[in-house]
Amino acid sequence: MVHSAYRAIGILDSGVGGLTVFQELTRQLPHEQIVYFGDTARMPYGPRPDEEVRRFALQIIDFLQNQEIKLVVVACNTATAAGLSSYREQSALPVLGVIEPGVRAALAQTGNGRVGIIGTAGTVRSSAYEKALQGARPGLHVIARPCPLFVLLVENDLVDTPEAEKVAVEYLAPFNRASIDTLILGCTHYPLMAGLIQKTVGPGVKLINSAREIAGEVKEILTEQQLHHPLRLAEPGYRFFVSGNPGSFEEIASKMLHRRIKAYQVTL
Repeated sequence: MVHSAYRAIGILDSGVGGLTVFQELTRQLPHEQIVYFGDTARMPYGPRPDEEVRRFALQIIDFLQNQEIKLVVVACNTATAAGLSSYREQSALPVLGVIEPGVRAALAQTGNGRVGIIGTAGTVRSSAYEKALQGARPGLHVIARPCPLFVLLVENDLVDTPEAEKVAVEYLAPFNRASIDTLILGCTHYPLMAGLIQKTVGPGVKLINSAREIAGEVKEILTEQQLHHPLRLAEPGYRFFVSGNPGSFEEIASKMLHRRIKAYQVTL
């Protein structure tokens, strides 16, 4: 049996968006092994009912737990909003979601108390961010907007196109009118469009990247529970699994991570 500290960090996402979390984890925790699962056959999660998303997430967590992991990161806002408490109840391992760290960062950042949220239809429908933000600071003015096409633009490598710019302008116009000073990127795909989003909302708006925040939280938990990998591995092992055809995932992941990525297809 592998001692817990030697085990890997597990990440689940609907597709390539969770690679933003993978990237941050490798930056903040360079000696940790990581197992990544992208549910590419069933993405996007945003339009799906919560019950279905919960079922998918639990299937992936079951798979990851058989891969010798010590902690699960639900690197998908839609899946986090759909049932983080359910995943925690049904897993013996720590399970982290991306919403709580993003909320804390937004509360620390906002100066004028006007916070915007962009996410999938499922995340926005859940009001998970609004509840958490206003629960912590009742007077906060919060505006949320679903941006479902952003996920498809990222998954199809179309971020740097005139079409993406047009979509961004249409989606983000309400935030300019609302005079927000902080915008939560409420989907782990969205940091891959951060340049375009920043350009559209203007330099005065601080973008909250949930990926960066969740990596910091993972680091804290590993420290508290003494679960940091004991060996200072120069090249820790990374494994990638997908539910769909690995080809497009490998292409986008390799480009994004600047290394050749090999993914293995798994049927759940």
